[in-house]
Amino acid sequence: MKYSKQGDKSYKLTVNPHIKNPVCPLCKIPGSNVFFSDRHRDYFQCRTCCLIFVPPDQFLSADDEKAEYDLHENIPGDPAYRRFLNRLFTPIQERIQANSRGLDFGSGPGPTLSLMFEESGYLMEIYDKFYAKNSQALEKQYDFITATEVVEHLHNPEKTLARLWGCLKTSGWFGIMTKLAIGKKAFAQWHYKNDLTHVCFFSRRTFAWLAGRWQADLVLLDKDVILFNKPKITDIL
Repeated sequence: MKYSKQGDKSYKLTVNPHIKNPVCPLCKIPGSNVFFSDRHRDYFQCRTCCLIFVPPDQFLSADDEKAEYDLHENIPGDPAYRRFLNRLFTPIQERIQANSRGLDFGSGPGPTLSLMFEESGYLMEIYDKFYAKNSQALEKQYDFITATEVVEHLHNPEKTLARLWGCLKTSGWFGIMTKLAIGKKAFAQWHYKNDLTHVCFFSRRTFAWLAGRWQADLVLLDKDVILFNKPKITDIL
């Protein structure tokens, strides 16, 4: 049993000592290696796609996870927050047509990126499993999809990312913002892993693997801004 404290709250995290070499939640291939362990959690790394992940036994409960998100103070009118989101907004806007339709996935308690696109004349939908659980939004097709500070929270990244990719039209853009995983020595001091809602850590190699699976064009714009472009069938053949 591991105990962890985040902010003013303490969480009890159950560890299954029999889990060894677990299946990667992204590529579903077994045989992941222990990457790092601290007093809070264990971290495994996939030998195929290089995803670093926390085993499901050590996830927060849904109630505790939402309680952490409720503490977020992302205000739509906050200029600093908009500047942060602008690092994804601008490169997406430069690549899409007028009147394009988009989905902001994992929009959070204070949807802001979707509002920025709407203010620029784009048609937007939002989805968030805690704050905007509109399943119909995941049944539509979009010219672009955004996920800012989302993928690190995914409990089943293979299923979720595949569903989002299926919602993206041909030639569409999928924009992600997340901190990129680094080497083991730096990982030990990395603040990003200390957020107990963060359970998946992607690296450049992981995104390159994902682009290969999707046969997509990958654009790494910044240290934490990633774009995928969905190819036409003729581009693949």
